[in-house]
Amino acid sequence: MEDAAVARRSARDALGEIAPEPLQQTLDERLATASMVPGALTLASARAFDEGIDVTALGELAAGVQLIYEGLSLTRQLANEEPWATDTAAEIEADLSVVAADVLVSRGFSLLARTPAAERAVETVRTFGRDQSVRETAEDAAAIDRNLEADVFELATVAGVAAADGDSSEGLLAFVAELARSYDGDLPAAAELLSPPTLDRLAEFSEDGVEPAPRGTGTDH
Repeated sequence: MEDAAVARRSARDALGEIAPEPLQQTLDERLATASMVPGALTLASARAFDEGIDVTALGELAAGVQLIYEGLSLTRQLANEEPWATDTAAEIEADLSVVAADVLVSRGFSLLARTPAAERAVETVRTFGRDQSVRETAEDAAAIDRNLEADVFELATVAGVAAADGDSSEGLLAFVAELARSYDGDLPAAAELLSPPTLDRLAEFSEDGVEPAPRGTGTDH
């Protein structure tokens, strides 16, 4: 999927000068294996509202969303696994991952700072912090964890649609939030989750400002 390739390349470029080398390696490894759905959804949302838009020119926008997601999901992983409780080698790696998570989020913020998605990005991080606090005593921690994907998908959509001079309706945001909850486990590959029916569904929200009739996310038909 070309959108995923643009997002991955742009995210790597945004982190190209990070030092020291062990930190750069940690970041490279993270991006090499990461699902690019957040970044690809940013570009797909822009195209849904403007078929002729040059999505390659929106690489930094996609990278900003992707990096924020990577940083927050890495933070969530560390909080859940608690690697500091094992051995010294794991502690060193975990400490490096904490720094990596901070770098990912801060660099993502810098890429979105002067865009219409800046405020939504701040709210995404704040909501994540609140959710992680609630998670400690929640009965259904998995459902709370999935809030991150829902919020990031909304962030991606707001960023992409705004880049195409469009407005993200409540129905559109509800659709992508539902999409984020339509799978189990780790985030799938972009081509799997952003299937042609799902992309068609996104485009329907741009047609004359009319909300399409409710139905599935596009992954079930």
